[in-house]
Amino acid sequence: MALSFDRLLKPPARIEIGGVPEGHDARLVAQIAALAEGGVLHVARDDARLAVLAQALGFFAPDVTIYQVPAWDCLPYDRVSPNAEIVSRRMDALADLALNPPGKNTVILTTVAAVLQRVPTRELLRSSAFIVRARDQLDEKALLDFLTRHGFQRAGTVMEPGDFAVRGGLIDVYPPGAEEPYRIDLFGDQVERLRRFDPLTQRSTGEAQELRLVPMSEAPLEPETIARFRQGYRHHFGAVTDND
Repeated sequence: MALSFDRLLKPPARIEIGGVPEGHDARLVAQIAALAEGGVLHVARDDARLAVLAQALGFFAPDVTIYQVPAWDCLPYDRVSPNAEIVSRRMDALADLALNPPGKNTVILTTVAAVLQRVPTRELLRSSAFIVRARDQLDEKALLDFLTRHGFQRAGTVMEPGDFAVRGGLIDVYPPGAEEPYRIDLFGDQVERLRRFDPLTQRSTGEAQELRLVPMSEAPLEPETIARFRQGYRHHFGAVTDND
């Protein structure tokens, strides 16, 4: 089946396609993405379908930039927090989209459950990035304050996204969306080296020139948001007790 999307993608650009076999739909999405100025948003029925479509897109159109925004793997008001890796993937994709608006050859893959979930504003994501560069000066206190405020957890050894550790002049941090954690080697207040390392062996795997950190949590722990939460909690549930 051959479709001329360049002729169809004109205002109002609404194309309805039905009965497309699995796999071939990824090829059609890639064709549309090559022409759509603002990229393509594809809403899959669930996370399993999202993963299959991402794999097919990588096969049919390896030059297409794919952003994956999965849903949390927990229910509303559940006592279990969402998986750290899922939160990491979401925040990495949302931050990239906020800093780099999508254009041609861009596909945003998400699910029905994910689009029903609130996300941080573009302004918040743009203003919440922390950049560390090799051989630049670094305010260590500002970095640690950023990590604490934005959902990172201090650990003895960095093993999964959202962990950070401090050992003398070394700061290890595992940013959301990264394949490996980073080690910041300080000499005084200067970044002497910036390296990636294997979390299992703790051995360096390569040098890096820049590290961009974005919030690990989608709920910013700023003084204003904490005060708003406390006020809302007291309004709905009354005074805080030992059982809370």
